[in-house]
Amino acid sequence: MTSQNFYWASNLKFLRNRKKISQEFMAEKLGIARSKLAMQETGAVKNLSLEDLIKFSEYFKISIDTLLKVDLAKLGELRLRELEAGNDVYISGGRIRVLSISVDKNNKENVEFVPVKAKAGYLAGYNDPTYIGKLPKLSLPHLPENKTFRMFPTEGDSMLPIPENCLVITEYVTDWTGLKKTPCIVIMRNEQTFLFKMVSSQIDTNRTMLLHSLNPAYEDKEVFAGDIAEIWKYHSHITDVIPSSETLIEELLRTVNEIKVDVKSLKDV
Repeated sequence: MTSQNFYWASNLKFLRNRKKISQEFMAEKLGIARSKLAMQETGAVKNLSLEDLIKFSEYFKISIDTLLKVDLAKLGELRLRELEAGNDVYISGGRIRVLSISVDKNNKENVEFVPVKAKAGYLAGYNDPTYIGKLPKLSLPHLPENKTFRMFPTEGDSMLPIPENCLVITEYVTDWTGLKKTPCIVIMRNEQTFLFKMVSSQIDTNRTMLLHSLNPAYEDKEVFAGDIAEIWKYHSHITDVIPSSETLIEELLRTVNEIKVDVKSLKDV
């Protein structure tokens, strides 16, 4: 195995030291003898068993491929945090995400709709085929083929002039690095809602994503890429609200003028 430049032994030792735990503690957690763990870390075990591969992979929550083929000691801190957050990085540096989809009787992908009542459960079930299979399914015309679409409800007014409580049809994004002021639905791992924002990737610098609202009343938000579960790019939206002829800037100017009038009336009292 060493002739093929595998990193199993060095990665186990590196990850254990990173957790600042002893061989005795880790061996006890894995239910193995300390001597066996020591042999794993020194590379003395030449023929790895499937049981060991799975056991260590589940303990560190890192794929077997990565543990074998990526020298983790050479990765930066943010990349390591991504691994620990569940965004597995392979040799090429790209994420490995498993997207569950459903298909119709003609093997064509459905457009699943995630209703408001399903928001809380989506985070736990977005990569579960059984959960996705239970979502309402739609057949929408004029959508490009060979792409995956999903529909989400929006809330709030952070993306005016697109109104709140509309239905946004989105396309699944596999590569986040090319996003530049792209309207997207962002699924955060630790939030029970969907963020509708303009997304810009900053992965080349500090592995973060900048979330910008069209409504200037909302401040920009910078989030760590490892905290994001999914990103869906805006395609179109459905709403029953008739658009106002008044632009956002016009509305803001009108509001400012009203405030000025109110302030002047207070001074005259």
